Amino acid sequence: MSPRSGPHRRQREVVSFVRRGARLTRSRQDSWDRLSDAYVLDLPRGDRDTVPADGARLDLAEAFGRSAELVVEVGSGQGENIAAAAAAAPQRDHLAVEVYVPGLAQTLDRIERAGSPRNVRLLPLDAQRSLPQLLPEHSVSELWVFFPDPWHKSKHHKRRLINPPFLDAMAPLLTEGATVRLATDWAHYAAHMHHVMGADPRFASLHPDGPRPEGTTSDEVPGDLPETGWAPRFEGRVLTSFESKAQAAGRLVWDLAYTRLPRHQEDEHG
Repeated sequence: MSPRSGPHRRQREVVSFVRRGARLTRSRQDSWDRLSDAYVLDLPRGDRDTVPADGARLDLAEAFGRSAELVVEVGSGQGENIAAAAAAAPQRDHLAVEVYVPGLAQTLDRIERAGSPRNVRLLPLDAQRSLPQLLPEHSVSELWVFFPDPWHKSKHHKRRLINPPFLDAMAPLLTEGATVRLATDWAHYAAHMHHVMGADPRFASLHPDGPRPEGTTSDEVPGDLPETGWAPRFEGRVLTSFESKAQAAGRLVWDLAYTRLPRHQEDEHG
């Protein structure tokens, strides 16, 4: 697979990302040329290069060479978390979903620096529109979404990744008892995620009494920000350069964690 830019998006299509160019630096191109065949899943594409062709499927056992618990990170960025997680948990498989090709190339470099673990694969597709087609139901043990684009303007809130359509796409893929981990450095998006997840009867907070993170934040805190329901910082999330910049700017980091309820408990929770 070679980095390539996609065709124009359909009008009025709502996506949670901005498709960036695929020009690579020399070092990233080198990582891509040497490592992409081993780690990047090259599936047939549909009418856009961020969605798979109709009928395309992902055979996890073939992709990873085994059957194991699967961790999926949506929006893996430059791969700091997924590379570290794959090296630290060889008993689990890890799938990084990211449309930004330079980020994927940087992820390949990080994987190599982490010792070239074989339990990680990269998927250069739109998660919400691709994973429900590609993955079997009840195949994901843990789902991570760390620092998604906050889409600050009110008219763009529909583009936020953590919204009901995304949960509708992901929920069938999660095993019963699967964990969903979220994090953001923007208080308004934290409140949004808290409300969206709390309103979905398929999920229950793992920390319903968890307090807000300690300290003050430099960004505006909405008046409806809940006092409880916050998770402690996920120990498996490495301190990325992105998170370090947020902290340097004075913003707090807000963690949330939920479990996928068994079907018979959804009505009780709702």
